[in-house]
Amino acid sequence: MALKSISSSYISNRTTHLMSLDCGSSDLTYTDDNNIVWTGDDSFIGNGESEVVANTNNVSHVMSTLRVFTSRKKNCYSIPADQGNKVLVRASFYYGNYDKKSSPPTFDLLFDGNLWATVVTSIDQVIYYEVIYVVKGDAISVCVAQTMPNQYPFMSALEVRGIESDMYKYVDSNYALFSRRRVAYGANDTIRYSDDPYDRIWSPAIVSNGLIAVPGTDPTFIDNTGSANLPPPAVLANAVTTTSTSTSILIGTNLPTTPVPIYISMYFSEVTQLDSTQTRSFELYIDNKANSDPIIPPYDGVIELVTYNTTATSNTSFSLVATSSSTLPPIINALEVYAVSESPLTDGTNNKDVNGLSALQTAFSVLKEWSGDPCLPAPYTWDWVNCSSDATPRVTALYGLSSYLPDFSSMDALQTIDMHNNSIVGSIPDFLGTLPNLRQLNLANNELSGTIPTSISKNNNLKLTISGNPNLCTSTSSKSCGATTTTSTTSSSSGSPSGGAKTSKLPVILGVTIPVFVLFWALVGLMVILQQRRKRASLMAIGTGKFI
Repeated sequence: MALKSISSSYISNRTTHLMSLDCGSSDLTYTDDNNIVWTGDDSFIGNGESEVVANTNNVSHVMSTLRVFTSRKKNCYSIPADQGNKVLVRASFYYGNYDKKSSPPTFDLLFDGNLWATVVTSIDQVIYYEVIYVVKGDAISVCVAQTMPNQYPFMSALEVRGIESDMYKYVDSNYALFSRRRVAYGANDTIRYSDDPYDRIWSPAIVSNGLIAVPGTDPTFIDNTGSANLPPPAVLANAVTTTSTSTSILIGTNLPTTPVPIYISMYFSEVTQLDSTQTRSFELYIDNKANSDPIIPPYDGVIELVTYNTTATSNTSFSLVATSSSTLPPIINALEVYAVSESPLTDGTNNKDVNGLSALQTAFSVLKEWSGDPCLPAPYTWDWVNCSSDATPRVTALYGLSSYLPDFSSMDALQTIDMHNNSIVGSIPDFLGTLPNLRQLNLANNELSGTIPTSISKNNNLKLTISGNPNLCTSTSSKSCGATTTTSTTSSSSGSPSGGAKTSKLPVILGVTIPVFVLFWALVGLMVILQQRRKRASLMAIGTGKFI
């Protein structure tokens, strides 16, 4: 376990709104009441159907539409991003009884090949999930995946916000932070952009159970540079406290019942200027044990206390307890609670295979709608591939393609390519025979033509199936690139075997017909000679009067 009081420099005037997608909306762009510019999602996903919710009471315009996915195991949004940037991604869901079935679905939510959450939607409430992490590639993928029959995943809104690299820095960049709670104590309304330039959503806390609100101060004069996470001054302008120093503040965390790694940031600011007789000093207790140095909130400033490198559950007790020297009870202004991913974020499918699949998607228009990681998470691979179970998976099999075959030789982990019963045209690429791990190549019942590359025909480790390609030239086919048959006796010198590769049969035919021609005239000549001899013999017999 580690706790930190930290400070940083304030960074302003940064562009943090990388993307705000109103899913299922026909609007190209519009600006909402929070001055956030929204755009429709058509350009970021190729599947799904737009729907309008039936119940729009007390929800924003953004929640009035959604995109629902009734096909494929997973469907993914792809948003351009810069590798190495730290982002906050928020996915929102509002069922609103759009299908008139009063049956809000449950499904999985994924990001960049990692499992994010199991989404449990509500018939009349907006549900949202947030994750903070460092982008590993050149795009962010957010996917929904069906987990139960007849419960179709959907998406109402998707937002990407850029944040500073120093924010939430006490977690390894290979791990993600999953938001569990973010609250502004003493606030009357939700605080987000433009009060928070990073558009974090700070929910107001209900003041009850012996807590009392501390009168707020003007946020204009609050310096937030004492915190690397840069909580907006608006959430520091109010606070809650207790009635006496003998009463502690119990902190709710919304953590799960099972232990998870945690990252908790608490923010403290004195919102009233104390006189010389007043002191406020308190400590953080975890499970009734002191776990911090004394905390003395500054006036018009902020102290951030971070708890990390430990696990906790919903039963773990977090409390603020006044020290013996304090004349005032403890105080808290704002809180953020995150669960840390239990394992490092995946690097995704092997880049060579990703590049090879990209070539296939360029060549096959039907594949262009597939996005997200092709192999990860393991239960949700693309329907037309098989993958290994390695930490960095390899694509081991391809299924069901049509059109010309592009060069995907970078996919050198392929063991099976099954493309039978499609409409593949053109010749068989030579590189297929050079894939080191390929053991089965099924190209049956297509429209292939040309010759079989020697890299394939001489590959004894490869099981090749090519039946049902009438235009393909083989060593045994009746249309095999110039081979003769008992029924073929003549051919044009430019003949092509039924639309296959253009090859001439003339040398073969001449090799057969010229010897037959010579033999025929040799026989004719022999018959003439024999006939002449018979005539001479006949004349001689007449001259002597002797009959033979």
